[in-house]
Amino acid sequence: GYNVGRWLARSLMQECGLASRQPGKPRYRGEREASLASPDLLKRQFKPSEPNRVWSGDISYIKVNGGWCYLALVIDLYSRRIVGSAISSSPDAELVCRALRNALETRPREKRLLFHSDQGGQYRSKKYRQLLWRNGVMQSMSRRGNCLDNSPMERVFRSLKSEWLPVGGYMDIHHAVRDIGEWIQSYYNTVRPHRHNGGLPPCEYEEQWKKATKVS
Repeated sequence: GYNVGRWLARSLMQECGLASRQPGKPRYRGEREASLASPDLLKRQFKPSEPNRVWSGDISYIKVNGGWCYLALVIDLYSRRIVGSAISSSPDAELVCRALRNALETRPREKRLLFHSDQGGQYRSKKYRQLLWRNGVMQSMSRRGNCLDNSPMERVFRSLKSEWLPVGGYMDIHHAVRDIGEWIQSYYNTVRPHRHNGGLPPCEYEEQWKKATKVS
């Protein structure tokens, strides 16, 4: 065989009348009990003054053995640290609830917390809103059709897909869970520099805040 770049490969395929076949992107089905969207309380104020004041969440799809699984993440907007995650074969309300519960169980909260997301049916579901209410978390949602209202989450998923995920996807969901967990704990939160944090990884940026608050 010969090693050729993708541009040469595309030209040769065009000459032969061939076209690549890619699996289509999955379509999320809305929750049957989804209610009206919450107002946009965040209003693109992506720089809270301290951790655990504003969290943001979203869902993305991950290629697995010719199909898809779904990844829900929760980040703290102060440091961009991933504080909650969950993976499932179904993009339903339980998926986002698991990610939020993961964050609630691991992050101390002394002040009122705001959670921001898009208007996906999972986040508008009765199940999810009850979880927020029981934990005293306010809900905020992007305006319809305004992806920039939740742009920090877009950047997190772009980092995952461009810097870490295997091109052909994972063999199965178990490999996806293990590898993405490693990406979160061993790379994204602890090693990867963030421009938002002055070049520091999220965990180190939060440690600086803790030291500064102790001194003051």
